[in-house]
Amino acid sequence: MKISASPSTPVQPPARRCARADPLSCLPAGDMWVFAYGSLMWNPGFPHVQARRAQVHGYHRALCVWSWVHRGTQARPGLVLGLDRGGSCVGVAHRVAVRERDAVIAYLYERELVTHVYIPVVGRVRVDGVGIVPALTFAVDRRHPQYAGQLSAAEAAKTIHCAHGRSGPNPEYFANTIAHMDELGIRCPHLLAIQRALAGD
Repeated sequence: MKISASPSTPVQPPARRCARADPLSCLPAGDMWVFAYGSLMWNPGFPHVQARRAQVHGYHRALCVWSWVHRGTQARPGLVLGLDRGGSCVGVAHRVAVRERDAVIAYLYERELVTHVYIPVVGRVRVDGVGIVPALTFAVDRRHPQYAGQLSAAEAAKTIHCAHGRSGPNPEYFANTIAHMDELGIRCPHLLAIQRALAGD
């Protein structure tokens, strides 16, 4: 039987429905997968037994988060990556052994939820050589004041060029991101357009 939703009640994707309750309840028992799309790809900071190229649909990688601390300030914010709605995203899936699961979840929540601009969600991720698995990841909260929205390449480049935070200059973060994505064979047209804008091309 097909169930239709009321026009006043928009259908939420499975990952979003889980996030509004307890995203961890959507994860099966046993080993856990974590989908990384930014610095967690090359600097996860947690023990894992496997790392594979992976893709999630329904979200895309974007420089859509204002950085008020690490790569900018509230007076002159920088830009860092977020996982925004729509499209798809290629990243890295890390498999965490069940014995490390609770400690890794605690670590990730402490690392990613400092200002709560990110929301923990569980998405269906296609992992190379494995198949489709549920994986924990962190999407941007569009209602949060740090959500920058969809900036043009020129706007993003101008912001990045001038920003500096506790962890260093924003251009350094961006260049590091592009370099590591290139090493992993991951290309993002919008980020490459920002790179060209920063170079003055």
